[in-house]
Amino acid sequence: MFSGMEDFQKSNKENMDKAMASVGVASKGLQTIAVETADFSKKNFEESAAHFEKLLGVKTLDSAVEMQSAFAKDSYEAAVGQATKLSELYVDFAKDLFKPFEGFVAAAKK
Repeated sequence: MFSGMEDFQKSNKENMDKAMASVGVASKGLQTIAVETADFSKKNFEESAAHFEKLLGVKTLDSAVEMQSAFAKDSYEAAVGQATKLSELYVDFAKDLFKPFEGFVAAAKK
C-alpha cells in the first residue's frame, strides 16, 4: 500500500518539476518575443520620424512621391522580415514550452 503512495508522490513531484520548467521556458520565451517586438517598434518609429523630416524638405511632388514609394517598399520589406522572425520565435517558443512534457506520451502508452 505504501509503495503505491510513494509512486504517486514521486509521479506528482516529477510532474510539478516539469510544470515549473515549462513556466520558466514560457517566461523566457515571452520576454524574448516582447523585446524583439519593442526593438522593432522603436526602430520603425525612428525611421518613420526621419522619413517625415526628409519629406518636409522636398521641393517637388515627383521627389515626394519617389521618396514615399521607396519608404513604403522598405517598410513593407521590414514588416515581412519581422513577421518571419516573430513566427520563428513563436515556433521555437512552442517547442521549448512543451519539451518538458515529451515523456508523458511515451509514459501513457505503457
